Amino acid sequence: MKLGRLNHIGVATPNLDASIAFYRDVMGATDVTEPFVLESQQVRVCFVNTPGEDGTAGTQIELLQPTSPDSAVGKWLEKNPLGGQHHICYEVPDIMEAKAWFEKLGKRVLGEPRIGAHGTLIFFIHPKDMGGQLTEIMETPKGAH
Repeated sequence: MKLGRLNHIGVATPNLDASIAFYRDVMGATDVTEPFVLESQQVRVCFVNTPGEDGTAGTQIELLQPTSPDSAVGKWLEKNPLGGQHHICYEVPDIMEAKAWFEKLGKRVLGEPRIGAHGTLIFFIHPKDMGGQLTEIMETPKGAH
């Protein structure tokens, strides 16, 4: 398996609109996607696009607000009410190959691959198996980069 680029850093927030304002007003973000609801993960989400060194797209910040307190992000925010870094996400060329590779190493894959906010297959790996960091593995979107 070959690890690809760092696609995004997921940031959980109790208030998506306030977080968007923070990234625009304080951090100087000029490119923020329109928020949308991802029903399968019970979150309202948008992406802050950061510029790359050579004019290409940089790493994104994924802002996540739970739509249900029972969602994974909702439960995380219960323990971390101010919000903060929730996960990191790496791209891989083949999601099923990556899943098999992580499982062969004894890593706990959390559920089956499913469609994520980028419209491509994803899965998560338990933080205890990834140095304390919840890690999302995402199949590189077709036509990306």
